[in-house]
Amino acid sequence: MVMAAQALSSVADNALLIAAIGLIADLSGPDWMAPMMKWWFALAYVVLAAFVGAFADAFPKGRVMFATNALKTCGCLLMFSYGAFGFSHDHQLVLIFVAYTIVGIGAAAYSPAKYGIVTEMLPPELLVKGNSWIEGLTVLSVIIGTVLGGLLISPAVSAWLMSFDWLSRLASNSAQSAILIICLVYIAAALCNLLIPDTHAFYPRQQTHPAALIRNFARYVRILWSDKLGQISLAVTTLFWGAGATLQFIVIEWGAQHLGYRLDQASVLMGVAAFGTVIGAICAGRVPLRRTLSVLPVGVIMGLVVLLMPAVYTPWTVYCLLLLIGGLSGFFVVPMNALLQHRGHVLLSAGHSIAVQNFNEQLNILLMLAMYSLMLWLGLSINLIIALFGILVACLMLVFIHWNRLNHRAHPELSQLIGQTSHGTALR
Repeated sequence: MVMAAQALSSVADNALLIAAIGLIADLSGPDWMAPMMKWWFALAYVVLAAFVGAFADAFPKGRVMFATNALKTCGCLLMFSYGAFGFSHDHQLVLIFVAYTIVGIGAAAYSPAKYGIVTEMLPPELLVKGNSWIEGLTVLSVIIGTVLGGLLISPAVSAWLMSFDWLSRLASNSAQSAILIICLVYIAAALCNLLIPDTHAFYPRQQTHPAALIRNFARYVRILWSDKLGQISLAVTTLFWGAGATLQFIVIEWGAQHLGYRLDQASVLMGVAAFGTVIGAICAGRVPLRRTLSVLPVGVIMGLVVLLMPAVYTPWTVYCLLLLIGGLSGFFVVPMNALLQHRGHVLLSAGHSIAVQNFNEQLNILLMLAMYSLMLWLGLSINLIIALFGILVACLMLVFIHWNRLNHRAHPELSQLIGQTSHGTALR
């Protein structure tokens, strides 16, 4: 039931992103507005990072997932109602930003519960396998969500939806009809949340004072970055999620500029890359927890393969390349994510460790999306942006590999720490 709830919620999140981009296009918003909308979504993770971990650990995680999914539904409904308040064109665009930010707040609070429950339900030796299924399903939901969003705003499907009297009375354009359907998916996810059993995992009483929560969170960030295993896995996953969020928009713009695709066609390209990530994530399930660091070179290869994007034009070469990029990314990030969750659980707690992870990953998303929006604003070609992006990923992964070697050279016992069954050792 955890996997079903996560899949439906993630499908809705990704479909809503495509529908929101379509809505911005309908309102003739500028190109840089779509990545900046995602920037505001990520900002919620950063601003709330000190609080959502405590919230996730204070209540049964199924209840937390239900409440936060309900907040996402409210944001979706607000976006649907963008034209109901009599606002001007510019204020309607602002309202869409606000609505998507509310969805981001729900997602930020949802994430520690979603991943934290995995560490409560599985022993350390099964975390990589469990993460491969969770990540594989999450990325599969990205495929379904992006393709669903593209289909819902495509001319043929949109015309079919608007042929229903009840829907045409509520929605005035294709994006609005898509958003209403997506809202129903959020409601289905909320119903699944209600069926998640209580794991009976208990944590120390959580702080409630904001200043104390911020101080404690700063301490948790220092603890995880100071751990010689945690810092490598945290650095890699931080880079991956920042790069992955940026790559979504790069693929859309690349499809438009390089291949001449419409938004609904470009969303299929995102789905192809995500399908490759599913394959890579499933293959990564065979990697033992103790061998997770051996996949680091795959990240370098992924960055170099991205450099081939400007050289392909025909559909089959485009699809094969995106499948390869997705497969490489899924294969190296799943073991890193499992190692990070393991070290976070050993040192801190399920909710707090995921909150620290989200804080760093979303902070990098903010940085990389801001850089991408700036490059679009400066008028750089998408192929030049792709080249800079691929070189950056490959070079940073080489830095992380060297950093990991230095850590193991200075601390030969590090490998023995992987697989510990203790919990919250840094908080005692």
